[in-house]
Parts: sequence; C-alpha cells; structure tokens
Amino acid sequence: MSNNSSIGIRLFVSWCVLLLVTVTNRPTAAVASDPCPTSADEIATDRPDVTNSSLVVPYASLQAENGVDWTVDHGSDALNGTNTRLRLGIAHCTEFLIDVPSYFLALNGSQPSGFSDVVASFKRQLAVPFGLDLSVTAGLGFPSGSIRVAGRGYQPYIESPWSYEITDAWKAVGMFTLTWFPSESSRNPTFQSTFSLEREFGPSADMFFEYVGDYSHQSPSQVLDTGATWRVTKTQQLDFHAGIGLNHSSVDHYFGLGYSFRVDRLFGGSVGNSP
Repeated sequence: MSNNSSIGIRLFVSWCVLLLVTVTNRPTAAVASDPCPTSADEIATDRPDVTNSSLVVPYASLQAENGVDWTVDHGSDALNGTNTRLRLGIAHCTEFLIDVPSYFLALNGSQPSGFSDVVASFKRQLAVPFGLDLSVTAGLGFPSGSIRVAGRGYQPYIESPWSYEITDAWKAVGMFTLTWFPSESSRNPTFQSTFSLEREFGPSADMFFEYVGDYSHQSPSQVLDTGATWRVTKTQQLDFHAGIGLNHSSVDHYFGLGYSFRVDRLFGGSVGNSP
C-alpha cells in the first residue's frame, strides 16, 4: 500500500477512535432535551436529496435505503442501482453505515459501466442549541469498484449535515462535505455544499428544493434538485427525485425512485439509550 493511500486509513481509524471515546464517556441516560431519535419516531432517511439527514437512526435499529436512477450526462444515458445504504444504530446518537456498491449501466454514449466503491462510515449526532439539528459523519471509500466509475485508491471524507425548523411546515437543511483523493492528489481537496428548503404536506409527506455545488481544482459542478417523500408507515418510505445541471461540468438531468425501511429493536437495551 502506498503512503498516499495509507493517509486515508489513518484518518478513518483516528475518527473511529475519537468516536469510541465519545461514546464511552457519554452520560448513561439521555437528558430530557436529547434530540436523538428513538424507535417511536418516524423514519428519516439520507435520500432522496443529496443532503443527508442530520438525524441518526435509533439505537438497535437497522435502516435500508434503496433506489434506482436514470442519468443523462452530456447526451449519454445510464442507469444505476440499487444505491443501497445500510444504517445501524450502534449506540445512543451514533450509527454505523455502509454504502453497498451500485452498478452503473451505460445505455449509450461515453458514460462508463461498472460498480462503485464500498464506503464505510460512522455518524454522530451532536447536541447543539437554538433548535439546530447537527451531526458529523466520517468515512472511507475502499478501492473495490471500477476505476472509471469510482476513481483510484482509498477516499476518506468528512461531512456535516444540519437542519433547522423555520415553521411547523418549513425546514432549512444543508450539508458541507470535504473529500480527499490520496491516489489522485490533483483532485485534493474536493468540497461539496448543499442547501435545501423542505415543505411538509400533512403528517406523512414532504417536498424539497435543493442546490448542490461540487468544487474542486477543475470546473465546479452545480445542480438544482427537487423531489418528495411519502411515509407509507412509520418505518417505510417511498420517494422520487429529479435534477438538472446548471453548467457544462454538471450532468444534463436525472430522475430516480426509491424505497426505504427500518427494523427496530434488533438487540437489547432500553429504547433511546444504549446499554
């Protein structure tokens, strides 16, 4: 393994150690103002928008988020799926998540076909004032997929999604992500920022409008995204999203459908608190 690639592993291991120390030293019981979800709460997913949820999954819950996308990039069509993310609540306010490789199938043109990388991450929801929900995620992409699809080498990243309830129906959300490419130093670092407005429609549906910007040493990519979710039950969700590129460095447009579900109380401990 090269020295550049080992940087990603050291960053990932350092985050894991910091997370374990934080979890070990947390209070044994949640305070009344604790914002972290429990199994009594409705499902909250990282999809279909690019901005991930600022909330973790409840302790002892497993959440599977899945979807299929059709993308047109400079006139080239491609399908990709199943875009599966598995999220497991391993401690109070803390989850472990894995992005399962998705397959990209080029239908025509120059888009490549192949699998994306496996990405393993930890996410910690933080207690912050002023009604703000905030979490920090750090992860590592493992070089397991197609180079043309996923790039070369290990790819560590850190990101922070947030959300703020403006009114009972409106919410502002956003995310900042920083990604390193140790095997492709010319791409370091790559920043992504998102901002979205969400509108609730009744107790089980909402819609969002989102801006996504990717900034690197090359031309930035900028996309407008919109979509909606419908919670069929407290632990099941259907969704769709569609986006359009704003400049030549972005995709032309895309459309996707998804289904997510959550299974609660997989192992022992009281609801909302780890043992």
